[in-house]
Amino acid sequence: MTTIYDVPADSLISEVAKELTENKKINPPEWVPFVKTGVHKERRPENPEWWYVRCASILRRVYMDGPVGINSLKTYYGGKKDRGTSPEKFKKGSGSIIRVALKQLEDAGFVAKVGDEGRVASPAGKSFLDKASYTIKKDIPELAKY
Repeated sequence: MTTIYDVPADSLISEVAKELTENKKINPPEWVPFVKTGVHKERRPENPEWWYVRCASILRRVYMDGPVGINSLKTYYGGKKDRGTSPEKFKKGSGSIIRVALKQLEDAGFVAKVGDEGRVASPAGKSFLDKASYTIKKDIPELAKY
């Protein structure tokens, strides 16, 4: 059985993002064209479909690390803030983006809450990611022989 660990992350995220665009429950909020993804960023994302890419990335991260909370995802999506002549400092990513994306993934049935521990990938979410992994592995000849 093919899992997300058998394929490159960038291929999986782009494939899942394409499939999430067709899902009616995953929709970018109205503020998406104007928002940065964290205080460490200087500009907003250039990709107009970045919301689906971030949702796919969060779904993959929840599958791998779950149960996972919003704070650990904020740390994962953070980065170094350029402070001019002062040394760079690590800043966390946007919590609002992560909260809304997780809520949409929950409504779509891909993520489930586990009490106070955080969120995990639901069986439907695991199946969705594993099917996407199988499709990618089948299409890439170097990976198909393993």
